[in-house]
Amino acid sequence: METKRTLSPEVAEGLAALTTGIYVLTVADGERVHGMSSSWVTQVSGDPPLFSAAVDRQHFSHGIIAKTGAFALNVVGREGRELEDYFYSARGRRPDNLAAVEYQRSPQLGLPWLKRAMISIEARVVSSHEAGDHTIFVVAPVGVRARGSDLPLTSLDLDYVYLGGKTLMARNRAGG
Repeated sequence: METKRTLSPEVAEGLAALTTGIYVLTVADGERVHGMSSSWVTQVSGDPPLFSAAVDRQHFSHGIIAKTGAFALNVVGREGRELEDYFYSARGRRPDNLAAVEYQRSPQLGLPWLKRAMISIEARVVSSHEAGDHTIFVVAPVGVRARGSDLPLTSLDLDYVYLGGKTLMARNRAGG
């Protein structure tokens, strides 16, 4: 049996220094839809274009992605900061959390595209890999919708950093 290790303060500080974008990953299984805050996302290939997202295996969305083989990635812009605030709150952790958020279904896979997101990408899973308590889903974009000319929100814009599970690290905001 694997034991859960506590992060040392030095390791937590090192991981918190890895800057990331802020995203909302959305899923659909028929009429059942859901969204989750996500920051562990990165492009992994240019030809073919592929990106990956790490999803906690205990999260509600994980089972839907594993079943349907698809999710939408909604890039949160500075003008849509309330998306991160909502999806990281207790209200955002309910199974029916998209009932309070405006969205439309993507054209090809029928996934929720959040209207306040600056960019939404519908994607199909091409492979998955277990990595500790998360699964890394590698996906190919199928369709994209861009809205306006907002700038992406990043982990540097937040007062906290997600380090996995329930682990958060508050940022020291010296000078303001």
